[in-house]
Amino acid sequence: MAKTKTMASFLRTKLRRSMRLETISAPAKWMTTALAKAGRAIGDRGSKPRESRRRRFLPANWWKFAMGSALLVCLFVCSMLVWALKDVPWSEIRDGTLKPIVVLETADGEPLVRQGPYQGPYARYDEFPANLIDAVLSIEDRRFMEHFGIDPMGIGRALLRNLEAGSVVEGGSTITQQLIKLQYLDSDRTIKRKIQEVVIAVWLEWKLGKREILTRYLNSVYLGAGATGMPAAARIYFNKDIGGLSLSESAMLAGLLRAPSQWNPIDNFEGARQRSMVVLDAMAANGKITTPQLEEAKTSFARLQPTTPTPRSGSWFADWISPQASEIAGSSPGSTTVRTTLVPRLQQIAEKVVKRALDSEGKTVGASQAALVAMTPDGAVVAMVGGHDYKASQFNRAVTAMRQPGSTFKLFVYYAALKAGLTLSDRVLDAPIDIDGWAPENSGGNYRGWVTLAEAFARSLNAASVALAEEVGLDNVIAAARELGIDTPLPNTPSLALGTSEVNLLNLTSAYASVQLGRAPVRPWGIIDFQAAGQPKAFRVGSQAKPHVDLSPYQSDLIGLLQLVVERGTGRGADPGTFAAGKTGTSQNNRDAWFVGFTQALVVGVWVGNDDDTPMKGVTGGALPAHVWRDFMREATAESALSGVRSTEGANNGQGAPPSCNITACSRAYRSFRPSDCTYQPYSGGRRLCEK
Repeated sequence: MAKTKTMASFLRTKLRRSMRLETISAPAKWMTTALAKAGRAIGDRGSKPRESRRRRFLPANWWKFAMGSALLVCLFVCSMLVWALKDVPWSEIRDGTLKPIVVLETADGEPLVRQGPYQGPYARYDEFPANLIDAVLSIEDRRFMEHFGIDPMGIGRALLRNLEAGSVVEGGSTITQQLIKLQYLDSDRTIKRKIQEVVIAVWLEWKLGKREILTRYLNSVYLGAGATGMPAAARIYFNKDIGGLSLSESAMLAGLLRAPSQWNPIDNFEGARQRSMVVLDAMAANGKITTPQLEEAKTSFARLQPTTPTPRSGSWFADWISPQASEIAGSSPGSTTVRTTLVPRLQQIAEKVVKRALDSEGKTVGASQAALVAMTPDGAVVAMVGGHDYKASQFNRAVTAMRQPGSTFKLFVYYAALKAGLTLSDRVLDAPIDIDGWAPENSGGNYRGWVTLAEAFARSLNAASVALAEEVGLDNVIAAARELGIDTPLPNTPSLALGTSEVNLLNLTSAYASVQLGRAPVRPWGIIDFQAAGQPKAFRVGSQAKPHVDLSPYQSDLIGLLQLVVERGTGRGADPGTFAAGKTGTSQNNRDAWFVGFTQALVVGVWVGNDDDTPMKGVTGGALPAHVWRDFMREATAESALSGVRSTEGANNGQGAPPSCNITACSRAYRSFRPSDCTYQPYSGGRRLCEK
C-alpha cells in the first residue's frame, strides 16, 4: 500500500514540474487532472480488480469526446461531398441530354458516313444483339448485373493482378463508371473527380437501372476509325445495322473497347483478331456460349473482312452541315436523324474529277488544290469537294477559303448595267484606261475599241468592263452584287470590277444560282428534313430564306451573256455538249482560277489554286477549272445521278414533304422554342407548334 501511495505522489510532482499548471492549455489541464485522479485512484483503490481500475482511468465524460470527434468527421465528409458535388448537372445526367446524337443521311436516306467523327442512330436496348451484350459484359464488367455501380471485388481483383504483373494490366472500373467518364466528367485524376464518379455511379444505378446504363454506354463509347457508339462501329467496320452483327463481329467490337486505336481491325486486323479470341474465351468462361459455338466463332474469323462502307465520301459536306444539324438537334435526348441534300453519286463524281485533274494536269501547271460546289438552282447543295484529299487536309476550300474571284465578278458589273437601262447591243470603249494612276490591261495586251456589252463580257475584256463599271457607278455594282447574294466586304475601288475583293466559292456559286432560278438571293442550304427520336413525324427544313428579288426582267439577258462565254468566249473549254452558261475568272499572276456556271439542272462552281497563294503556271479560268467543270457535268448528266437531285426538290415546294419548320424564324421569335418537335411554350397552356 505504501509503495502505491508513493507512486501516486511521484506522478503529481512530475506533472507539476514539467507542465507548469499556471500556463497550461485547456486540453493539457484536462489531461493533468485526469492523470492526477488516476494517481489517487491507484493509491486509494489499489486493491480493486484490474478491470474496474481500467474503467476508472477513462474520464467521466469520455463519451462526449467520442461524439464530438464523430461529429467533426461527419462535418468534414459532408463538406467534401458538398464541395465535390455542387456543380454536377444531375438533371442532365438523368435525362441523358448532355451530348445529343445527330445522325446525318444523304438525300436518298442512306447513312452519310464520313472520314473522322461518325455516330450512328441511337439504338434501344432491345436492338442490340444478345451476343454483343454478352461479349461486352464478359470482357468489361462480368458482375455488372450484380454490383451497385462500384465493384469492390473487381477493384480488389484488378489490384492483385496489377501487383503480380508489376504494371497496370487490368482496370477496376465498372461500365457505369466508364459511362460517367465518357459523357459526364472530365478526365482529370483529382480527388474531386473521384468523389463525383463514385457518388454519380451509385446514383445512376438507383435512378436509371442496368438496362438504361448499358444502352447509353453502348451508344456513346469510342471504337476507333472515327466511330462513336456500337451502331456507328457496325456501319464503319461491317457496313451493317447493329442488329445484323454475328457472334464473331460482336466479339471483335467488344474487344475494341480497351484500346480502339490499337486494335482497329481496318488498320490492324491481326491484333483485332487476337483480341477477339480473348473475348470469345471470356464469353465461354462466363457461360455465355458453348464450346461448339466458341470453336465455330474462332474459325469464322478466316472469313471476316471488315471494310469501310462504300461510298465513304462527303466529309467536307458533313463538316459544313454538322453545326446546322446540331443546332436543330438541340439538347434532344436520344438521336435526331437529319436528311441532307447530298446526292452520293454526284459526290463520288465530284471527288473523282477533282482528284484526277489535280493528279494529272494540276501537277504540270503547279496547281495543288481545287474545290467544287454543286447545287440545284434553289440552292440545295448536292455535292461539295473542299480540296485534293480530306485525309491530308480537312480545310474546306469551298466554304472557308477567301480568294479573289477575278472576272467571275464581272457578272455583277453587267447586271448593274442592265438595271441602269443599257442593253447587250449597247457599246462600250475597250481601250487603255487610267484611273488615278491605276491602268488595268486586257489579257494579252490587245484592245478592240468600241464593242458591244455582249462581246466585252464574252471575251472578258478588262478595260471595257472597268469603263462600264465607272459609267454605271461602283455603288450600283456593289448593290447589284448584294442583290444576287454576295455578302462579303466589297470596297468601293475601281479594281472591284475585276474581282479583287475576296469571296468564297459557295457564296459565289449561289449568286450564279440566282440567275438560273430567276429570283435572288439564293442561299445555299443542305438539310431536307429531320426527325427526333420518339417524335411521330419528321419536319421539313429546306431553305430558311426565300428569294425576294424578281430577276425576270434581266434573266434572259444575263443567261445569254453567260451562254456566249461557253459558246464562243473564254469558257469554250467548259462546253459539255449541251446547254451550258458560265463565266471564267483569273486573279492577278494566275494565283486563282475559276469557272462558275450552270446547266438546266445544276449550278456548279470550281476553284483551282494553291494554299500558300503561289502563282500557277499560266492557269486561267478557261483551262483547268473549265475542264473540271465540263468533266463533272458530262458524267452527272450521262448517268442517272441527277435522279437524286429530284429528291431534294420537294423540300421547298412541299410536294409529298412533311410539315415545314422554319428553325431560324422560330428560334428568333420564341426563347422557349424546341427544334426537336418545332414547338414553343406560350405564357399559358401547353406547348404549341411554331407556324412561322
